[in-house]
Amino acid sequence: MPELVKERDKYADHLLCSGHTACPGCGQSLAARLVVRAAGRNIIIVNSTGCLEIFSSKYPESAWEVPWLHSLFQNTAAVASGVEAALSALGRLDKVRVIAQGGDGSTFDIGFGAISGMFERGHDILYVCYDNEAYMNTGIQRSGSTPTYARTTTSPPGRVSLGNLRPKKDLPQIAAAHGIPYVAVASVGYPMDLDGKVRKALSIRGPKYVQIHVPCPLGWGTDPSRTIDYARLAVNTGLYPLYEVEDGMTKALRIPRRAPVEEYLKGQVRFRHLFEGAGKKEEIAEIQKIADRNIEKFGLIAE
Repeated sequence: MPELVKERDKYADHLLCSGHTACPGCGQSLAARLVVRAAGRNIIIVNSTGCLEIFSSKYPESAWEVPWLHSLFQNTAAVASGVEAALSALGRLDKVRVIAQGGDGSTFDIGFGAISGMFERGHDILYVCYDNEAYMNTGIQRSGSTPTYARTTTSPPGRVSLGNLRPKKDLPQIAAAHGIPYVAVASVGYPMDLDGKVRKALSIRGPKYVQIHVPCPLGWGTDPSRTIDYARLAVNTGLYPLYEVEDGMTKALRIPRRAPVEEYLKGQVRFRHLFEGAGKKEEIAEIQKIADRNIEKFGLIAE
């Protein structure tokens, strides 16, 4: 294992190259680069259909400097399971790690059955979800990860609704309920925490799940230069708690500065309808309660 870590760090800097076609300010492209940098060269990645696949692998070029396979929306975890089984049969799992990755659409919705099966069978795979909270690649449609009251093209605000009326699915807790050895929630706004969680996940045998919050300037309607600001605000409000579950024990990253949810919501077009006219004070207060519950549940503020 020390030899694997040494070799990983030797080639870590440019395993997802520049020159891809991600949008300016894309949180997903930065997070993917951080993930592959932490993982190193001795990996095989299976990637679902989605933004990351589209902008990093347009024929006949690829931005990936590691073995990389494109799967369908729904079967990333199944394909990765086959790769892991083949490596196991060849006796090479001590030298190569398998990473399956996808966006929240393929993870929370379309491909969750395959992911659950991967967890249940105990494959030695790290599944990484890049969570930008909607189907951004196909037109900004609502996903199971879309926050309450967010505008999408399939949950538009109007006379009879105020955007998405359903709560965000708590997939990290669903993953943890499978009894897998490691689950973590990270954010592109806190890169050192993200790096540490990916490295820890890859040091553990068995199925692992890491979910990374990645703002999408196009889908959220935010200034591309403020991607990191919004990523940090999501954490500092308590709306996106960063934590890990290891062998059933939960440990959370305390927030450095508590911010009101309005500070996070105001600059995003997807929440603009909550501030138009007299504003939607009851709905904003409801979102604040979600943040407050997270702060209490995970102990995000030091006593």
